[in-house]
Amino acid sequence: MEADELLVLVAGGDQKAFERLYALVSGPVFGLVRRVVRDPAQTEEVAQEVLLELWRSAPRFDPGRGSALSWVLTLAHRRAVDRVRSVRAAGEREQREARRAHNPAFDQVTEEVEAGLEREWVRRCLDRLTALQRQSVTLAYYDGYTYREVAERLSLPLGTVKTRMRDGLTRLRECLGGAV
Repeated sequence: MEADELLVLVAGGDQKAFERLYALVSGPVFGLVRRVVRDPAQTEEVAQEVLLELWRSAPRFDPGRGSALSWVLTLAHRRAVDRVRSVRAAGEREQREARRAHNPAFDQVTEEVEAGLEREWVRRCLDRLTALQRQSVTLAYYDGYTYREVAERLSLPLGTVKTRMRDGLTRLRECLGGAV
C-alpha cells in the first residue's frame, strides 16, 4: 500500500495503517528535519512531534492537492523551521539578558556626591560674576525666565540684559572650563 492510501486510512483512525505509514515516512522526515535543525537531540524531538502531528492532522490531508509524502514533508519542514527560529530567539533573549546583567549597577551615592561637588563648583563660579551678571543668569537659568522677562523684572532694556548674560556666561564658561 502507498503512503496516500495509508494516510486516508490513518485519517479514519486505523492504527495499523499508521504503523505502516510511520515506517514508510519516518526516515525521510528524520532526514529533512536533520538537515534543517542540525542538532541530533532536537532532530529526534522534532521528528517525533511531526509524526504525532501526522496522526492528529491526517483528516486534513487532501489527496487532490498532492501526495501524502509531500504533505508529510511539508509538515516536517515547517516544524523544523519553527524550532530553529524558536532556538534562535531564545538565544537572542539570553544574550540580551546577559548584556543587561553585565551592565554595572547605578551607584546612587557616587552620583549624588558628584552632583553636589558640581553644584558647589557652579556656586563658586557664580560668585565670581558681578552682582548684575549673577542676577541675570540666575533669573534666566535657575528661575526659568526668558531674556525678555528678565529685562521686565529688572526694569532694564533687553539689549542690556543680553549683554550681561553674554558676559556672565562667558565668565562662567571660563571658570567651569576644566569641569565641562
